Amino acid sequence: MNTRTVDDTVITYRVVHRTEYQYEAEVSSSYGEVHLQPRDTPAQRCYMAAVSIDPFPEHSRERRDFHGNRVAHYAILEPHSRLVVTGTSEVGVGTREDPREILDDLPWETVRDAVRADRSADGVAAREFALPSPSIGASLAAGAFAAQSFTAGRPMLDALGDLVSRVHREFEYAPGLTTVSTTLEEVLERRVGVCQDFAHLTIAGLRAHGLAARYVSGYLETDPPKGVPRLQGADVSHAWVSVYLPGWGWVDVDPTNDQFVNERYVTAAWGRDYGDVPPLKGVIFTQGDEHELRVTVDVMRIDDPPGS
Repeated sequence: MNTRTVDDTVITYRVVHRTEYQYEAEVSSSYGEVHLQPRDTPAQRCYMAAVSIDPFPEHSRERRDFHGNRVAHYAILEPHSRLVVTGTSEVGVGTREDPREILDDLPWETVRDAVRADRSADGVAAREFALPSPSIGASLAAGAFAAQSFTAGRPMLDALGDLVSRVHREFEYAPGLTTVSTTLEEVLERRVGVCQDFAHLTIAGLRAHGLAARYVSGYLETDPPKGVPRLQGADVSHAWVSVYLPGWGWVDVDPTNDQFVNERYVTAAWGRDYGDVPPLKGVIFTQGDEHELRVTVDVMRIDDPPGS
């Protein structure tokens, strides 16, 4: 495995993700889907997670999606001009082992070939993430960009680290200049974006080289301890990339902050791309055309996890 068990938990976080919509005209009904409840992983345990909705929905339910993420659904059938969805959770995060100490000399081509040949249950499931997806189509431009890092015979983790560093170095983190519909080609041309764009670009480049990579949504610690640098994207939901290494597991990297994922990250959900795991999506029925949106995220360390 690429992580230690949650028995090695070193930090417990309280995560509060609040989304508020103010509508210019009354909404007669709202229907939504929410990915705000962190999942359990080998390095993480979700002690509690709750979603509150105002106005209170007439119908609500929870399910597991195809990738095992917790998904909440709601239906509000009374007229309203304001909608607030708040996800609150407490999560213990453990220390991740560093794969570079073991896999540093493994050529990336060997990993690519192993992905194709892996007949284990994990390997078969991972191959889905080597294919194009709705928001990350096959991209010659993204493949060419990644090819500068994935040269012949280069060690897998060296090539991966170089790709992540180049995305961080060559692209400007600029909130508000891209949207969920911005294409990879537009990001490559304009050289600006946010964590979602950088994750999509990195995944596209990896998949172009026959590697399995998935999109991970989650959170970063909002206020780090004294002397520890603050990371980009800490005030909003964050996104990064997870790469499958047969015989080892999944390795998570963050191109926005140019680093391997560590205990300052909380995993909420993963999928093929952003379209599989948006924090909140839905449909409203209204005569109005405008709305105001305000999103706040707080990820705070707490001293005593539940049950301690």
